[in-house]
Amino acid sequence: MKMRTSPWRAAVAALLTAASGAALVPATAQAAAPLVKTQAPGYYRVMLGDFEVTALSDGTVELPVDKLLTNIKPAALEKALTRAYLKAPVETSVNAFLINTGSKLVLVDTGAGTLYGPTLGKLVSNLKEAGYQPEQVDAVLITHMHPDHIGGLMAGDQRTFPNATVHVDKADVDYWLSADNMTKAPAEMQGMFQGATAMLTPYVKADKLKPFTGDTELVPGIKAMGAHGHTPGHSTYAVESKGQKLVLWGDLLHVASVQFADPSVTIQFDSDSKAAAAQRKKAFADAAKQGYWVGAAHVSFPGIGHVTPEGKGYEYFPANYSTKQ
Repeated sequence: MKMRTSPWRAAVAALLTAASGAALVPATAQAAAPLVKTQAPGYYRVMLGDFEVTALSDGTVELPVDKLLTNIKPAALEKALTRAYLKAPVETSVNAFLINTGSKLVLVDTGAGTLYGPTLGKLVSNLKEAGYQPEQVDAVLITHMHPDHIGGLMAGDQRTFPNATVHVDKADVDYWLSADNMTKAPAEMQGMFQGATAMLTPYVKADKLKPFTGDTELVPGIKAMGAHGHTPGHSTYAVESKGQKLVLWGDLLHVASVQFADPSVTIQFDSDSKAAAAQRKKAFADAAKQGYWVGAAHVSFPGIGHVTPEGKGYEYFPANYSTKQ
């Protein structure tokens, strides 16, 4: 009896025949592609009501967290880092945030500029990649006057944002621009005072520095809120539009894998570690309760997400990547 060949069997036979024939053809040699070793431009946009928020990367810096974090035992620190597949030093993001309200272009923090070497100082290039020019920025809001937040204010001897008014809590201005405080500071700290003076003085001379005191609406929809502790005038900024809210935290935390789970962990950069820890706990609790967006300077780029309670601490959920606007 003659057996019929099924269409499926015939198709497989044809593929095998083609494959065996192809094996006899010499493969064309391909040159190895060189490693690119660069990332995409560091910006990421989200809509907040009618506002467009663009997270801007200034780059990353290796942070020796095992030497800097305080109020935590070495074994507990190592366990927390290992759980997050990290080890010291931790490559740490430096983020800033650009808010387009429709009538104003507002930048929160400016990155480190040229103060910390080649892995930082990328904010302006990323701002341009995001479709803006420094001249378009109307206001610069500074969370605090540490170098990695104000270093981008100047480009050489020129103001990076020539048309912008700089807003900083008066307590930080009074502290960091004080010659008397600088002379009283330890030698290793005096450079921070000198840097603050160099970055802010050109804006003072141009009448472009406007200190504020207390909780203040600086731009319609953007309000400064005192969160003193990390520095004498450390501030956070609440951004609200159409019932949606984002709070930009500045340096309320530095190591997400450690401090979300245990907000009592502090860092040597704090001018008042007890007050800084209290502000962190307050901010975490409020964000978890109300469910609004948060943005942080040193959480992995783009540094935007939500916070929920987890055990005795909290858990951070980064924003889901989206191509939508």
